[in-house]
Amino acid sequence: MIINLKDQAYEVDELGFLTNYDHWNENFAAEMAFKLRIPEGLSKRHWDVINFIRKYFFNNGICPRVFETCKANRLAIRDFEKLFPTGYQRGACLLAGISYKDRLVNYYGEPAHIRITEEEIVKPKEKIYKIDLYGFLVDPNEWDKDYAANKASEMKIPGGLTKKHWEIIRYLRDSWERNSLVPTVYECCVSNKIELDDMEKLFPDGYQRGAVKIAGLRIR
Repeated sequence: MIINLKDQAYEVDELGFLTNYDHWNENFAAEMAFKLRIPEGLSKRHWDVINFIRKYFFNNGICPRVFETCKANRLAIRDFEKLFPTGYQRGACLLAGISYKDRLVNYYGEPAHIRITEEEIVKPKEKIYKIDLYGFLVDPNEWDKDYAANKASEMKIPGGLTKKHWEIIRYLRDSWERNSLVPTVYECCVSNKIELDDMEKLFPDGYQRGAVKIAGLRIR
């Protein structure tokens, strides 16, 4: 759809992300900030983050993970939340005109060992899952533990899925089933009593491209 911000037209998707990152300009970020619960506008710290995301993308061809952005800007997760209350993807990246969708990532390689508890073990079965271009499950209701285990294997999760991985996956699934929303990385860290560094160790590919994807969810 088309939105108008200070007499400039931008094509965005249903979540407000620019459909073409080349159409981004500072006016887009400044005006969208008011819609994303940043009532006082963008400060230097906001712009530092936005500019980092854009520079990283154009240098590396991929949206940076929340871990990389926080480290580069020396921000703790709670400080980041104050700057971008709607989340990393739905806040900082949206304002930067970049999202995880701006790079198609496919994972190949030898299957990694998946370590699960007895309660997680399910009998292997042949099943076809419908995924989108970015590897996200199209219908979250098709998700099962086999999907999670195999997706983790593709991503080469170090050591396989542990009890803590499953706790986060269950939290994401439960939150989605209750609210039909994917929690922000802030909410996930607080609810599971972990720091951002812990999240990175568990899901090296990132929150959206790691934890959320394995849980069979995606931003809507």
